Amino acid sequence: MTGAPLLSLEGLVKSFGAVRALRGVDLMVSLGEVICIIGPSGCGKTTLLRCINFLEEADEGYVYLDGKPIGMCKVSGRRRRDSEANINRMRRSVGMVFQEFNVWPHLTALGNVITPQVTVLGRSQCEAERCASEMLTRVGLDDKANSFPSELSGGQLQRVAIARALAMEPRLTLFDEPTSALDPELVFEVITVM
Repeated sequence: MTGAPLLSLEGLVKSFGAVRALRGVDLMVSLGEVICIIGPSGCGKTTLLRCINFLEEADEGYVYLDGKPIGMCKVSGRRRRDSEANINRMRRSVGMVFQEFNVWPHLTALGNVITPQVTVLGRSQCEAERCASEMLTRVGLDDKANSFPSELSGGQLQRVAIARALAMEPRLTLFDEPTSALDPELVFEVITVM
């Protein structure tokens, strides 16, 4: 491996009261590498992903993307929370697909993929729509672009969430149990897209 890894975790610790969810996690992921974190329910998998994207603040340790810290930085040898502007800037490089889909019910599949591009990336409506159409085609939903979430199956909703994450062109994409809320026949559909 040459240069800095894409993702690096150093001594990540996270507790919820007396429960220690993460106990000094160290991890390095190279560009193009796929890592699966496997374990029983409640072992800290979701907490780890949320700490990587700084949706949850670790009690100790550091997360680096392309060698740059996410959320916490070292200042004079001490941990300090980074500015919200820097945190949000780094989050743009990390896509996240949640277990519960997290799509907006009042927007079509196309709207769910367009909105974050316009809001977060500052893309024009036309550019965002072009990209959204491409991503929905890529995940096999071009025929469902104008459908609302209430008209889509669980597998289709998860594919909308994947298309939305891909449209943001992240350097790193995190999937939090993307098939656990699906019927067995839909699992293959989503895994194939991933």
